[in-house]
Amino acid sequence: MTVDLENLDLTLASLFAGQALNEEVRRRIEARGFSGLRTGHGYVVQRLVEGEQPVGALARDLGVTQQAVSKTVAELERLGYAERRPGHGDARVRLVALTERGRGAVEAARASRAEVVAELRERLGPRRVDAAARVLREVIELHGAGARVRGRRVRPPA
Repeated sequence: MTVDLENLDLTLASLFAGQALNEEVRRRIEARGFSGLRTGHGYVVQRLVEGEQPVGALARDLGVTQQAVSKTVAELERLGYAERRPGHGDARVRLVALTERGRGAVEAARASRAEVVAELRERLGPRRVDAAARVLREVIELHGAGARVRGRRVRPPA
């Protein structure tokens, strides 16, 4: 069974385009020496970009259990992207922070996304790419997700 791309509605076209773009970015991140990262790791990493966070706060922000966050953090630790530290003044609280390798992966992701967009602009034209991005940003706002995106509060799919 085949799917005619011309008949994809906006919801499916944006979903599949996003998946294709994310896979290309992931491939480029790996080519830069940052292997093992999954999309699911990004939900935790995006909350650590601005500083360390307690596991409980990460779980609350993600809308998942502390066990789920701890599992993801353990994976990031094994890969060398994150570390747990004792809390300030309360040894029971464990803070999660990005390592230097984790910060390097964030920079590699930013550079990879910029490359992908630059290539799209070159192949499809800057006006078309800018228009597509503008429409998608408007969709984000129309559906009430703008504040979540701006505040790095995007949750993993249920």
